[in-house]
Amino acid sequence: MRQLLATIVLGSASLAAFAQAPAIDRMEPPFWWAGMHDNKVQLMVHGEAIGDLTPTLNYPGARIASVTRTPNRNYLFIDLVLDAKVAPGTFDITFSGAGRTTTHAYRLLARDPGSATRQGFSSKDAIYQIMPDRFANGDPSNDNVAGMLDKADRKGGLGRHGGDIQGAINHLDYIADMGFTQLWPTPLIENNMPGYSYHGYAATDLYKIDPRYGSNEDFVRLSTEAKKRGIGIIQDVVLSHIGSHHWWMKDVPAPDWINYSDKFVPTQHYHTAVQDPYGSKEDADNFTRGWFVKSMPDLNQSNPLLANYIIQNNIWWIEYAKLSGLRIDTFGYSDSAFLSEYTRRIMAEYPNLNLVGEEWSTKVPVVARWQRGKDNFDGYRAYTPSLMDFPVAEAMRTALADKKGGNVFSDVYETLSLDYLYPEPGNLVLFADNHDMSRIYSVAGEDFDKYKMAMVFMMTAPRIPQFYVGDELLFTSPTKDRDDASYRIPFPGGWAGDKVNAFTGAGLKDKPRAAQAFVRKLTNWRKGQPVIHSGRMMHYGPQNNTYVYFRYNADKKVLVAFNNNAKEMALDVDRFREMLTGVTSGVDVLTGKTFDLRSKLTLPARASVILELEAAR
Repeated sequence: MRQLLATIVLGSASLAAFAQAPAIDRMEPPFWWAGMHDNKVQLMVHGEAIGDLTPTLNYPGARIASVTRTPNRNYLFIDLVLDAKVAPGTFDITFSGAGRTTTHAYRLLARDPGSATRQGFSSKDAIYQIMPDRFANGDPSNDNVAGMLDKADRKGGLGRHGGDIQGAINHLDYIADMGFTQLWPTPLIENNMPGYSYHGYAATDLYKIDPRYGSNEDFVRLSTEAKKRGIGIIQDVVLSHIGSHHWWMKDVPAPDWINYSDKFVPTQHYHTAVQDPYGSKEDADNFTRGWFVKSMPDLNQSNPLLANYIIQNNIWWIEYAKLSGLRIDTFGYSDSAFLSEYTRRIMAEYPNLNLVGEEWSTKVPVVARWQRGKDNFDGYRAYTPSLMDFPVAEAMRTALADKKGGNVFSDVYETLSLDYLYPEPGNLVLFADNHDMSRIYSVAGEDFDKYKMAMVFMMTAPRIPQFYVGDELLFTSPTKDRDDASYRIPFPGGWAGDKVNAFTGAGLKDKPRAAQAFVRKLTNWRKGQPVIHSGRMMHYGPQNNTYVYFRYNADKKVLVAFNNNAKEMALDVDRFREMLTGVTSGVDVLTGKTFDLRSKLTLPARASVILELEAAR
């Protein structure tokens, strides 16, 4: 009898254990907003055997339209439809079945006024790119965090140095004083990888700021504090891959979630394969499905659940962190159909936002394919407002690296002449270098005059200028082979005990101080120049190692000229009569010097000039 009673008790206990509420580990997005343009949101729910259960809810204006299950019983995808008049609030989603029941509270937030019509970055702006880990350490207490695999290592060039969000907040005044109006940090989301986690491009949680940088709330605070200073925040996002330690990799949502079923197949980087009229499917597939490295699994964006997850994630960050735009890493490596839908949905939600895609190709047609409004031969359309202008950037870098003294600006001139291939050439982002490239000062042979040419060109060309942190201080690097550590050195003054503080100027040598002052003057001048932001351009073919162009509108004309010779050059102004009719002189923005333009444009040796033109009175 006792044995029977014990058996009954044990059986009841087992049944009770089985009937316990299942644990929901994640529900993503963690919350959403009422009043979005797209009235649907898909929730990814993760928990043990959650796929065996059926979700229900009771909230006015919200309903479950459908539920999708995958072969992995630990996932459930819930499609919610939110009526236009659904009120912000919290409601329970109940999961039941198989003798189990659990509830999860879900929040709908109110949108900020004007959120949908927010203005993204544009040609009015100048972007300042930082690598947060190497910019400034505002909170040393988060340098090492329990559970994070990669520990601080300031001695190692590829180790974590401790820079964080608080460090960026602390120095927003410096960024504003330098004249920059947009801040682009490389990715801040969690990268819990065993090494090289500082760069941020191997995400392990797409909804969480890396705790060594701070918290989600800190990121919002950065955006808020930046806005007070007239600075927008551009988030760096990765669509094509994740880190091998992403939580998905421990429990993959579906068998086709990762390209090549989590087998490492390296991409061969055939950028032209997806638009090559003679290209093979094998090469195109390899480009978009191949992995960069073993530690970065490539995502299968043809899976509609994954595609939707990524799109919603990016929209969530835009809304939550009050972003002015996205910089999209490794843009062309993503599935083409996905990119079309991704860009369409984001721009539908935020019509005035800006997105800039990184298509690292020096071929104009390859880059132009991805810009909105492009009429491609194969009918493909994306809705991306902006791309990184690698073709023009590389042309200028090559020109300034030249040591033969020839007509070095010819490639710059000819590359710009292909702007007709872009629907919106003025919306491209132009740069002298970035975190993946050798420093422009080194490329220019540490020639200060050539460096100034790069800065002037970047700031006066019909583009959105993007500046990389440290270039205002003449940072150097090797130029022959790729050397990431040298491109990503810490900013002086960002750490306690630094002997040089570039934020205050303390300890700066003369040349870096002069470069900093030069950039500050140039960038702040540009802020108030609609003729540079949106004016037209007319350029003249380079001659005798000089290059001249004009920016003009109905109200103003500006002449920009470069002399890459070691001697003064006198140019006959008659050649520029289209632009100089009635003009007698111009004042150089950089020096204040007045140039007589009645017969000759006399350019000093190694000169960059920006002349605000004056007509005869």
